[in-house]
Amino acid sequence: MYNAQTAVVFGLTLAALSVTGCYNNERATHAQENRLKTEFSEKEQQTLRNNMVAIHSTKNVEAIAQLPQGFKFVNDGHFTVAVGTNSFPPLHVLAEDNQTRIGSEIDIAQLIADSLGLQLQVIPSSWENWPLGLASGKFDAVLSNIAVTEQRKQKYEFATYRQDRLDFYVTKDSKIQLIKTPDDIAGLKIVVGSGTNQERLLLKWIENNRQKGLNPAQPIYLEDGAAANLALQSGRVDAYLIPNVMGVWQQANGANIKAVGGLNGTWSVAVAVKKGTGLVNAIQTSINGVIANGKYSQALSRWNLQNQEIPQSVINPLIQDK
Repeated sequence: MYNAQTAVVFGLTLAALSVTGCYNNERATHAQENRLKTEFSEKEQQTLRNNMVAIHSTKNVEAIAQLPQGFKFVNDGHFTVAVGTNSFPPLHVLAEDNQTRIGSEIDIAQLIADSLGLQLQVIPSSWENWPLGLASGKFDAVLSNIAVTEQRKQKYEFATYRQDRLDFYVTKDSKIQLIKTPDDIAGLKIVVGSGTNQERLLLKWIENNRQKGLNPAQPIYLEDGAAANLALQSGRVDAYLIPNVMGVWQQANGANIKAVGGLNGTWSVAVAVKKGTGLVNAIQTSINGVIANGKYSQALSRWNLQNQEIPQSVINPLIQDK
């Protein structure tokens, strides 16, 4: 039975829900702001805010024509791409709205999608899970700072879009001045990503230590960049070995680190697709198209990655470790 008392109770309930909703929204907003403040410096936060808006390109008729006849994307009308789950600016990071993923990897993916006349759909995937996701058809491609290696070329096809440089970083006051050879890392604790190209190369150096009878370096595996930096600054590790792209970002934003050497070699970062689908040709043409029209350079330069640009995309390049 509806009466005045019921109306009052109902009205108070709505008011309470409204206040609760406002409170929850406000709390969520504060949580998002606190996440940014905790993870990033003010300078980094401003860069992320400035780069929220995607860079777009036009359709590439030649690239679209290279799509295999009858080819079906995972999601109709979309280019579905896997990127990393953790925060690794400038590659990929969750923006201030706690929903939008931004970064140089997303920018390149957007340009490829535009070139193919598709909408971009981004799916977060851990480094360990992207191979299975790609093989099972969960996404069309992966852009997650994947370096091309001969072993990976046996399972996937690649279209390059950036150089891959790997550097050792230490704190600015570290006694370590230069890491150039395997002997230089003997006895050190070095943070490295599991299953990465840098881990593969670091393990080669560690084996060299053992063969020479030196105290071998110890690889340390941590979840993300923030944990690695904390371990370095606290002295729990001696160095970390990361893609130069991440080190440059940190240095540009005031991090207490310095580069003391790197691993020499000829590697490239590339879009990974399932082998034998024919999609790699259309992706390569898309990348070369945005290189030619300047959108590629625009995307990388806003993340301070202009020194890692390539003159043209190559499919399955020859890899040489030096």
